[in-house]
Amino acid sequence: MSFAIVAIMRKLFMCLLLSGMLGCFTAKAKAQSPFTAPDSLLTIQTGVASFYGKRFHQRKTASGETYDMREFTAAHKHLPFGTMLKVTNLRNGFQAIIKVNDRLPGSSGRIIDLSRGVAEHLGMVMDGITEVKLELLSHQAIAWVRDQYEDVPGDIRLRDYQVSVAYKKDESLLFEAGIFFETAVF
Repeated sequence: MSFAIVAIMRKLFMCLLLSGMLGCFTAKAKAQSPFTAPDSLLTIQTGVASFYGKRFHQRKTASGETYDMREFTAAHKHLPFGTMLKVTNLRNGFQAIIKVNDRLPGSSGRIIDLSRGVAEHLGMVMDGITEVKLELLSHQAIAWVRDQYEDVPGDIRLRDYQVSVAYKKDESLLFEAGIFFETAVF
């Protein structure tokens, strides 16, 4: 190889190396939630979320807990206290796991009121409100929440998870019972 080609390759290698190193130091990333498996059955509600902060800080919540605006808590119209939810900001995809410990008024147009700590984590403080998706963390949680109600409120979806059952048909039993029919292919 000629000296000029080696010099160009060396410069190209150095540029690639430096750009890769700079990319490592300048890239910003949010931590990924451990609860990211997509499962539409876990989604119970979508709508507008707001947040509350200093005015209610250190006051009692409807559950009796003291509100701390830095904790990952929320107020909901009727989910049971202690319910754990994954809240996803639909504008930017940021997620947080929160606990319901307060009540929203039934007349509120919002589906959830988040603590300031959650609002900061979800990147919604400047906007004040944002579109969110609420998900329960497991199919067992859906059953638990459903068991807390006599009548499930109409604005939340609590759908069952149906386990598939595979079986092998024993045709000899069908012949003995006299109910075997020829299978038609359409």
